[in-house]
Amino acid sequence: MAPAQADIQSFRGDHPEYSAGPMDNSREPRIYLLPNLMTAGNLCCGFFAVLTIFQGMQAPDFGEARIFYERALLLIFGSCLFDLLDGRLARLGGHDSPFGREFDSLADLVSFGMAPALLLSKAVLFNLELPPTLAKAEPGVGWAIAFVYLLCGAMRLARFNCLAAEGKGDDSEFRGIPIPMAAGFIASLTFLIIYLYNNDRELGAWSYVLALVMLALAWLMISDVRYPSFKGIGWRTRANLPVLLLVAVLVTALIRYYWFLPAVLFSLYLLYGLVRPWISTRWRKGVEGTLEEQLEGADLQDSENSG
Repeated sequence: MAPAQADIQSFRGDHPEYSAGPMDNSREPRIYLLPNLMTAGNLCCGFFAVLTIFQGMQAPDFGEARIFYERALLLIFGSCLFDLLDGRLARLGGHDSPFGREFDSLADLVSFGMAPALLLSKAVLFNLELPPTLAKAEPGVGWAIAFVYLLCGAMRLARFNCLAAEGKGDDSEFRGIPIPMAAGFIASLTFLIIYLYNNDRELGAWSYVLALVMLALAWLMISDVRYPSFKGIGWRTRANLPVLLLVAVLVTALIRYYWFLPAVLFSLYLLYGLVRPWISTRWRKGVEGTLEEQLEGADLQDSENSG
């Protein structure tokens, strides 16, 4: 080793904070193609959702803006799909990495934090009014409600990353409702209300309902309410014909009744987390048991019977 290079290595040994430099590639983050490509798709959908919302804001009335808001909601649903795929692909190949976790959180903040907050503050909550005595200072409170949602979503993602980095995360459940589920719920409910409402009228009292829902979701994201992760269901999960038929019918129903069925499914997940502490352990395992565990148990029993 040359004297100059030896001096550099000796300096880095005495000063660990300088150990990650051009001559030390061992600390470069591992970047896996397919999982992070799905995360990029998540971010792309969130980015175009924000751009579409800005287009809707330029429309003269709600009737003309509706098509842009519906398109933005569909893009948020697309982000949910990409977010589901990136985690499954990472676990399939054993490619979980700190880079992927941080990249996923940044994409989630745009797609499930910024996009829903901007959509509701400009499309739904813009006409919420303060009491007359306070309205002189500030004409509305929609922006404040949307910011609270965004802030709680960011704090939830930060808490999740900290727990994962410290090895305190739990793969079987989430602490607080995940931000993709919160965004999916608020987006599906907004989509349903816009679909059912007349084009030439504002959403009226529904604006206040969505405001309360948004605040409730903000609290749920930073709460200690536990939600199942269902991470055990992946690409290698086996299924028998009845289960495959049931899943196929569910996917077909989601496509056919896209305007209300997603709201039902997201609502069931949200409510399940709230009532989960009062469900017996046996029933909880029955609901949350993965297909893989059930089928492997059945295969093991069949092999024992055949033996």
